[in-house]
Amino acid sequence: MTVMDKVSSQTRNIMNMMFDKEPLNYIEAAGLYGMIAQGRFNVALLQVLYNHANDPELKGLIKEAINEHTKMTVNEAEDKLTDSDGHTPSLRFVKRNLHSHPLTIPDDAHLTDQEIAIAVGTMAKGSQMALLTALHQSYQLDVALMFRKALDDGLDWDYRLLQLMLNRGWLPHLKKITH
Repeated sequence: MTVMDKVSSQTRNIMNMMFDKEPLNYIEAAGLYGMIAQGRFNVALLQVLYNHANDPELKGLIKEAINEHTKMTVNEAEDKLTDSDGHTPSLRFVKRNLHSHPLTIPDDAHLTDQEIAIAVGTMAKGSQMALLTALHQSYQLDVALMFRKALDDGLDWDYRLLQLMLNRGWLPHLKKITH
């Protein structure tokens, strides 16, 4: 893409955002509603997983997932839904404190760092699929751009989690099929 193509694309995006203001369609509104409800639950679950984790890099990635990905996406989705006179879910969860030092939890009552990383990675993959589906069902440019940004940021985050898991030996080793 040339510089002029990029300038033209951004100009078109700005013009669409200023003048193409239609209300959300039902699919977009339902997608935002579901994303808000699931995102609020994901924050609660990530807070618990953060408190169970011992590895400082894993804790850092989980904290980033909470504050810079999940909460931001939920807040933006709430704004989009509210701006279109939609109702946001009443579903709320308890906010948990994030403890920087390991908690005293019996070994048989908490997940290992490997299990936590796999759980967080699985949540991230599910979130990415939901964002991709919502992006494909979006008509409004600003909603689609919100989903695309969340998707891009999440994929970058996923890569860093995968690298941590590789470096720590937390990924299962699958034998090659030779026959």
